[in-house]
Amino acid sequence: MSGNEAGDGSGNTPGGSDGDLSERLKRLGTQLDRKRPPAAPASSPRSGGSDGSALGRAMRLSTEFVAGVIAGGILGWIFDRLLGTAPWGLMVFLLLGFLTGIYNVMRLSGFTGQAGGKDPR
Repeated sequence: MSGNEAGDGSGNTPGGSDGDLSERLKRLGTQLDRKRPPAAPASSPRSGGSDGSALGRAMRLSTEFVAGVIAGGILGWIFDRLLGTAPWGLMVFLLLGFLTGIYNVMRLSGFTGQAGGKDPR
C-alpha cells in the first residue's frame, strides 16, 4: 500500500462504508449540476419546417437550377418550332432559364435577402 492509505486490508474505504461513499458521490453530482451552465436547447434540423439536412438542401438548390435551365430550353424549342426562328428562340430561352435558375438558387440560399418560399409583402 502507499503511504496515503490507512487501511486494514479489508477492502473498505478509509472514509467509511459503501453507503457513505454513494452519498458523497450523489452530493458531488448535485454540486456539479449546480455549477454547470445550462445546456442550450438542441435545435432540431426538422423544427424549422424548410430547414433540412445539408444534403437535402444541396439537392434542392441543384434541382432548382437544373429545372430552370431545362424549362428555358423546352420553351425555346417550342418557340422555335412554332415561329420557325431556329436557333434564336432556343438560345434566348436557355439564357433566360439559366438566369432564372441562378436567381432561384440565390433566393433559396438567402443571398438576395428574401427568405425562400416566403412572400416579401
